[in-house]
Amino acid sequence: MEIIKHPLSTEKSIRLMEAENILIFEVDKKANKDTIKREIESMFKVKIVRVNTRIGPDAKKRAYVKFGNETPAIDVATKLGLL
Repeated sequence: MEIIKHPLSTEKSIRLMEAENILIFEVDKKANKDTIKREIESMFKVKIVRVNTRIGPDAKKRAYVKFGNETPAIDVATKLGLL
């Protein structure tokens, strides 16, 4: 099962990245916060403060991942090719 599908690069996600050090990922519907956190920490070797999830009206689950102060979300976004 692929937990992390892809990051979102919308206006809102760019704003959150710059203002609050948060990246938004589309994730598998069955994934819980702990598995999402472990997966992203191991993929990028970063420290995550918290993960919030929500299922939108399009029935897709999104994870709002807040990174620690030592890891700017912009660095992770650059690695992913979002910026």
